[in-house]
Amino acid sequence: MATLLNIVVVEDHDALREVTVHALASLGHAVVGIDCAERFDDSIGARPVDLLVIDLNLPGEDGISLARRIRAAQPQVGIIMVTARGQINDKVMGYENGADLYLTKPTSLEELGAAVQALARRLKRQHQQLPDCWLNLVSFVLQGPQGSVNLTAYEAAMLSGFTRAPGGRLESWQLLEMAGKQGANASKSTLEVQIVRLRRKLVQVACCEHPLKAIRGWGYQLCLTVAIS
Repeated sequence: MATLLNIVVVEDHDALREVTVHALASLGHAVVGIDCAERFDDSIGARPVDLLVIDLNLPGEDGISLARRIRAAQPQVGIIMVTARGQINDKVMGYENGADLYLTKPTSLEELGAAVQALARRLKRQHQQLPDCWLNLVSFVLQGPQGSVNLTAYEAAMLSGFTRAPGGRLESWQLLEMAGKQGANASKSTLEVQIVRLRRKLVQVACCEHPLKAIRGWGYQLCLTVAIS
Protein backbone atom coordinates (compact mmCIF):
# COMPACT_ATOMS: atom_id res chain seq x y z
CA MET A 1 0.00 0.00 0.00
CA ALA A 2 1.35 3.46 -0.92
CA THR A 3 2.53 5.80 1.81
CA LEU A 4 0.62 9.10 1.73
CA LEU A 5 2.70 12.19 2.45
CA ASN A 6 2.48 15.85 3.38
CA ILE A 7 4.11 17.50 0.35
CA VAL A 8 5.11 21.10 -0.39
CA VAL A 9 5.69 22.11 -4.03
CA VAL A 10 7.91 25.20 -4.35
CA GLU A 11 7.54 26.47 -7.94
CA ASP A 12 7.22 30.06 -9.17
CA HIS A 13 5.56 29.17 -12.50
CA ASP A 14 1.86 29.39 -11.61
CA ALA A 15 0.47 26.96 -14.19
CA LEU A 16 3.19 24.35 -13.58
CA ARG A 17 2.77 24.62 -9.81
CA GLU A 18 -0.99 24.14 -10.05
CA VAL A 19 -0.80 21.11 -12.33
CA THR A 20 1.92 19.54 -10.15
CA VAL A 21 -0.10 20.06 -6.97
CA HIS A 22 -3.18 18.56 -8.67
CA ALA A 23 -1.25 15.54 -9.99
CA LEU A 24 0.28 14.67 -6.61
CA ALA A 25 -2.98 15.30 -4.77
CA SER A 26 -4.70 12.88 -7.16
CA LEU A 27 -2.37 10.19 -5.80
CA GLY A 28 -3.80 10.80 -2.32
CA HIS A 29 -1.07 13.05 -0.91
CA ALA A 30 -1.78 16.24 1.05
CA VAL A 31 -0.15 18.89 -1.16
CA VAL A 32 0.48 22.62 -0.70
CA GLY A 33 1.92 24.83 -3.45
CA ILE A 34 3.93 28.00 -2.83
CA ASP A 35 5.70 30.31 -5.28
CA CYS A 36 8.92 31.20 -3.43
CA ALA A 37 11.21 30.08 -0.63
CA GLU A 38 10.19 32.95 1.61
CA ARG A 39 6.60 31.72 1.68
CA PHE A 40 7.80 28.40 3.12
CA ASP A 41 8.54 30.12 6.43
CA ASP A 42 5.48 32.39 6.30
CA SER A 43 2.90 29.84 5.12
CA ILE A 44 4.15 26.45 6.31
CA GLY A 45 5.75 27.29 9.67
CA ALA A 46 5.69 24.31 12.02
CA ARG A 47 3.21 22.26 9.94
CA PRO A 48 4.45 18.73 9.23
CA VAL A 49 6.30 18.28 5.92
CA ASP A 50 7.38 14.85 4.68
CA LEU A 51 8.63 15.83 1.24
CA LEU A 52 9.45 18.95 -0.77
CA VAL A 53 9.43 19.29 -4.56
CA ILE A 54 11.67 22.30 -5.23
CA ASP A 55 12.40 24.27 -8.39
CA LEU A 56 15.91 25.75 -8.26
CA ASN A 57 15.30 28.98 -10.21
CA LEU A 58 13.18 30.76 -7.62
CA PRO A 59 12.84 34.52 -7.05
CA GLY A 60 14.66 35.67 -3.93
CA GLU A 61 16.23 32.74 -2.08
CA ASP A 62 17.00 30.04 -4.66
CA GLY A 63 16.09 26.35 -4.42
CA ILE A 64 19.62 25.23 -3.51
CA SER A 65 19.70 27.55 -0.51
CA LEU A 66 16.20 26.51 0.57
CA ALA A 67 17.04 22.80 0.30
CA ARG A 68 20.26 23.23 2.27
CA ARG A 69 18.46 25.16 5.01
CA ILE A 70 15.56 22.69 5.30
CA ARG A 71 17.90 19.69 5.23
CA ALA A 72 19.90 21.15 8.14
CA ALA A 73 16.77 21.76 10.23
CA GLN A 74 14.89 18.55 9.25
CA PRO A 75 17.47 15.90 8.29
CA GLN A 76 14.89 13.21 7.53
CA VAL A 77 12.65 15.18 5.17
CA GLY A 78 12.48 14.06 1.52
CA ILE A 79 13.67 16.54 -1.13
CA ILE A 80 13.16 16.26 -4.88
CA MET A 81 14.73 18.98 -7.04
CA VAL A 82 13.02 19.59 -10.39
CA THR A 83 14.89 22.05 -12.60
CA ALA A 84 16.00 22.97 -16.09
CA ARG A 85 19.63 22.89 -14.90
CA GLY A 86 20.85 19.64 -16.41
CA GLN A 87 24.64 19.93 -16.32
CA ILE A 88 26.61 17.41 -14.26
CA ASN A 89 27.99 20.10 -11.95
CA ASP A 90 24.42 21.33 -11.30
CA LYS A 91 23.33 17.82 -10.34
CA VAL A 92 26.34 17.33 -8.08
CA MET A 93 25.59 20.65 -6.37
CA GLY A 94 21.98 19.59 -5.90
CA TYR A 95 22.88 16.30 -4.24
CA GLU A 96 25.55 17.97 -2.10
CA ASN A 97 22.96 20.45 -0.82
CA GLY A 98 20.24 18.04 0.24
CA ALA A 99 18.51 16.48 -2.79
CA ASP A 100 17.38 12.88 -2.53
CA LEU A 101 16.42 12.94 -6.22
CA TYR A 102 17.33 15.41 -8.99
CA LEU A 103 14.99 15.51 -11.99
CA THR A 104 15.66 17.60 -15.10
CA LYS A 105 12.85 19.54 -16.79
CA PRO A 106 10.82 18.79 -18.79
CA THR A 107 9.73 16.08 -16.36
CA SER A 108 6.49 14.19 -16.93
CA LEU A 109 3.98 14.12 -14.12
CA GLU A 110 4.06 10.32 -14.29
CA GLU A 111 7.81 10.30 -13.63
CA LEU A 112 7.47 12.79 -10.78
CA GLY A 113 4.68 10.71 -9.23
CA ALA A 114 6.80 7.57 -9.48
CA ALA A 115 9.76 9.40 -7.91
CA VAL A 116 7.57 10.57 -5.02
CA GLN A 117 6.31 7.03 -4.40
CA ALA A 118 9.85 5.63 -4.50
CA LEU A 119 11.06 8.19 -1.98
CA ALA A 120 7.98 7.57 0.17
CA ARG A 121 9.19 4.04 0.85
CA ARG A 122 12.14 5.51 2.77
CA LEU A 123 9.73 7.51 4.91
CA LYS A 124 7.26 4.67 5.47
CA ARG A 125 8.51 3.39 8.81
CA GLN A 126 7.78 6.60 10.70
CA HIS A 127 4.16 6.47 9.49
CA GLN A 128 3.71 2.91 10.76
CA GLN A 129 5.18 3.36 14.23
CA LEU A 130 2.67 3.38 17.09
CA PRO A 131 3.26 6.71 18.89
CA ASP A 132 3.52 7.47 22.59
CA CYS A 133 1.69 10.77 22.08
CA TRP A 134 0.19 12.99 19.37
CA LEU A 135 0.90 16.60 18.39
CA ASN A 136 -1.59 18.74 16.48
CA LEU A 137 0.35 21.46 14.66
CA VAL A 138 -2.75 23.51 13.98
CA SER A 139 -3.82 23.88 17.62
CA PHE A 140 -0.36 23.14 19.15
CA VAL A 141 -2.01 20.61 21.49
CA LEU A 142 0.08 17.66 22.66
CA GLN A 143 -1.98 14.64 23.71
CA GLY A 144 -0.90 11.45 25.46
CA PRO A 145 -2.16 8.69 27.76
CA GLN A 146 -2.20 11.07 30.73
CA GLY A 147 -4.09 13.93 29.07
CA SER A 148 -3.27 16.93 26.91
CA VAL A 149 -1.30 20.18 27.16
CA ASN A 150 -0.84 23.29 25.02
CA LEU A 151 2.59 23.95 23.49
CA THR A 152 4.09 27.21 22.29
CA ALA A 153 4.86 27.52 18.56
CA TYR A 154 8.58 27.06 19.27
CA GLU A 155 7.98 23.98 21.45
CA ALA A 156 5.84 22.49 18.67
CA ALA A 157 8.54 23.23 16.08
CA MET A 158 11.21 21.60 18.25
CA LEU A 159 9.11 18.51 18.86
CA SER A 160 8.27 18.24 15.15
CA GLY A 161 11.97 18.52 14.31
CA PHE A 162 12.91 15.78 16.78
CA THR A 163 10.38 13.38 15.27
CA ARG A 164 11.93 13.79 11.80
CA ALA A 165 15.58 13.66 12.81
CA PRO A 166 17.51 10.36 12.58
CA GLY A 167 17.35 8.67 15.97
CA GLY A 168 15.32 11.60 17.30
CA ARG A 169 18.57 13.56 17.77
CA LEU A 170 19.16 17.25 17.01
CA GLU A 171 22.22 19.39 17.60
CA SER A 172 21.89 22.54 19.69
CA TRP A 173 22.45 24.82 16.67
CA GLN A 174 19.59 23.12 14.81
CA LEU A 175 17.25 23.74 17.73
CA LEU A 176 18.38 27.36 17.96
CA GLU A 177 17.76 27.80 14.23
CA MET A 178 14.18 26.68 14.68
CA ALA A 179 13.65 29.78 16.82
CA GLY A 180 13.49 31.74 13.53
CA LYS A 181 13.84 35.47 14.06
CA GLN A 182 14.52 34.86 17.74
CA GLY A 183 17.52 32.75 16.85
CA ALA A 184 19.88 35.73 16.60
CA ASN A 185 19.24 36.50 20.25
CA ALA A 186 19.13 32.90 21.42
CA SER A 187 21.81 31.14 23.42
CA LYS A 188 22.39 27.67 24.79
CA SER A 189 21.20 28.81 28.19
CA THR A 190 17.85 29.97 26.81
CA LEU A 191 17.63 26.75 24.80
CA GLU A 192 18.08 24.75 28.01
CA VAL A 193 15.15 26.64 29.54
CA GLN A 194 12.99 25.76 26.53
CA ILE A 195 14.06 22.10 26.70
CA VAL A 196 13.18 21.93 30.40
CA ARG A 197 9.70 23.31 29.68
CA LEU A 198 9.11 20.92 26.78
CA ARG A 199 10.42 17.97 28.82
CA ARG A 200 8.02 18.83 31.64
CA LYS A 201 5.06 18.87 29.27
CA LEU A 202 6.08 15.55 27.71
CA VAL A 203 6.32 13.95 31.15
CA GLN A 204 2.89 15.38 32.00
CA VAL A 205 1.08 13.76 29.06
CA ALA A 206 3.18 10.73 28.14
CA CYS A 207 3.91 9.19 31.54
CA CYS A 208 7.60 8.88 30.57
CA GLU A 209 10.27 9.76 33.14
CA HIS A 210 13.00 10.81 30.67
CA PRO A 211 11.39 11.88 27.34
CA LEU A 212 14.28 14.19 26.34
CA LYS A 213 17.91 13.31 26.93
CA ALA A 214 20.81 15.77 26.83
CA ILE A 215 23.81 14.66 24.78
CA ARG A 216 26.78 16.36 26.41
CA GLY A 217 28.50 18.90 24.19
CA TRP A 218 26.25 18.10 21.22
CA GLY A 219 22.48 18.43 21.61
CA TYR A 220 19.40 16.47 22.65
CA GLN A 221 17.54 13.24 21.84
CA LEU A 222 13.80 12.54 21.93
CA CYS A 223 13.28 9.21 23.69
CA LEU A 224 9.62 8.55 22.80
CA THR A 225 7.57 8.52 19.59
CA VAL A 226 5.28 11.39 18.58
CA ALA A 227 2.69 11.36 15.78
CA ILE A 228 2.25 14.69 13.97
CA SER A 229 -1.04 15.86 12.49
